[in-house]
Amino acid sequence: MAPVREPDISVIIPVHNGGEKFRLCLESVQKAITLPAEVIVVADGETDGSWRMAEQLGMRVIRLPETGGPARARNAGARTAKGDILFFVDADVTIPPDALNQINRAFQGDAGLAAVLGSYDDAPYETNFFSQYKNLLHHYVHQTASEQASTFWGACGAIRAEIFWAVGGFDETYRRPSIEDIELGYRVRKAGHRIRLLKALQIKHLKWWGFISLSKTDLFCRAFPWSRLILKENPIINDLNLKMSHRFSGMLIWVGVLSAGAAFYTGWALVAILGVIVAMLALNWDLYRYLSSKRGVLFALKAVSCHWFYYLYSTAAFGLVWGHRQLSKIGSLFRTHTMAVK
Repeated sequence: MAPVREPDISVIIPVHNGGEKFRLCLESVQKAITLPAEVIVVADGETDGSWRMAEQLGMRVIRLPETGGPARARNAGARTAKGDILFFVDADVTIPPDALNQINRAFQGDAGLAAVLGSYDDAPYETNFFSQYKNLLHHYVHQTASEQASTFWGACGAIRAEIFWAVGGFDETYRRPSIEDIELGYRVRKAGHRIRLLKALQIKHLKWWGFISLSKTDLFCRAFPWSRLILKENPIINDLNLKMSHRFSGMLIWVGVLSAGAAFYTGWALVAILGVIVAMLALNWDLYRYLSSKRGVLFALKAVSCHWFYYLYSTAAFGLVWGHRQLSKIGSLFRTHTMAVK
């Protein structure tokens, strides 16, 4: 029997003013090239000369004159790719030396596998609280998720080229880093293909997060667009950030807020608040215990407040999107009725 051909891999990295951290990314990719592969860097309207770093390392460079977002940049790179597998890597991460080998083994061992994704590791590059908290939270969520993944991930995700183009590639209407990878994953799954989470494939995130940048990104680049996607496609799957425990936590946090307001009028509201606190801790105890084991009790206590605030604004975003959708439906029905009467 003839040996199975190893899939060639095309590594595609979009970058917009990557700076020194982009150099770390490129160096890590270069160290990981241990089998037939090519590296394509797409300079997305950058102005700091990031593309020169890639060129100096002998990587292929595509320069886009205007910034159009990572979805467009990844598609541009994919159009010139020669590999059977498209491996998308963000410009602000470093990948482990065996990353391509892990990806190769996954596809070689499962001919029906459409795509794979990894996760952040548990040792974030930046040491400030919000960077540590956000990346450890991401690591925990992915490491406790189902290996039969429900979505894709552009920071560290590989997909068969034929399937990528069969579903239409990334949606270029996302003009900034958002949920373009999640949306692609939904289309891949909707087409009947399988995506696998490789928990051993862990990359290091180099990004610095502060309170404002984290909240703004979570709210406007994830919560609002993801809510619109959920209500459009109705893909609420019990996995990752959409597990039942997360949904219950989102509802409970608003019970707590309403109870806090009612506490001015009745003492029973204090009992409700206590119940919410106990329930929230119980639902998320494994996460808080994990954070405590990694960074200490004080870190975990601070993380609890950030996590609950996350539930507050993410569910608020979903509620606003849902409300706007219902008002639009009512307006459409009213206009239809008015025209019928005329």
